[in-house]
Amino acid sequence: MMGEQAARKRILVVEDEDNIAIALDYLMTREGYDQTRIATGAGAVELIRKTQPDLVLLDVMLPEVSGYEICQNVRMDPGLNGVKILMMTARGSAMERRKGLAMGADGFISKPFELKVLRAEVRRILAGEPALETPPPGAARHA
Repeated sequence: MMGEQAARKRILVVEDEDNIAIALDYLMTREGYDQTRIATGAGAVELIRKTQPDLVLLDVMLPEVSGYEICQNVRMDPGLNGVKILMMTARGSAMERRKGLAMGADGFISKPFELKVLRAEVRRILAGEPALETPPPGAARHA
């Protein structure tokens, strides 16, 4: 019976907006992940060290400590190499995305996001697949 528990991916949501956190909680639970939430950047790195989640859904704009700072701290800790990070931002500019990826994020998603896009991104990261370079909206060329 233990194998089943071991297979469940653990996700930590670092998000200060309740309505977004509730949507994420619903989605992650429905997907079969174990998820925990912290509503502020303060203490997030300690919690990540303690719980070693498979994936952190990390808001960029957080009270106290920014998502970028948390991402950088996690990446500087060799003990947290297995922790994947998906950053979420309301300002989904290409520059923000590059900054997040440069800091070591495994993915970047703009808010408001469609749940199916988020779900696909979470699955991709947990499967260890590389990020797709998505062109900015409006620049999509159909092959």
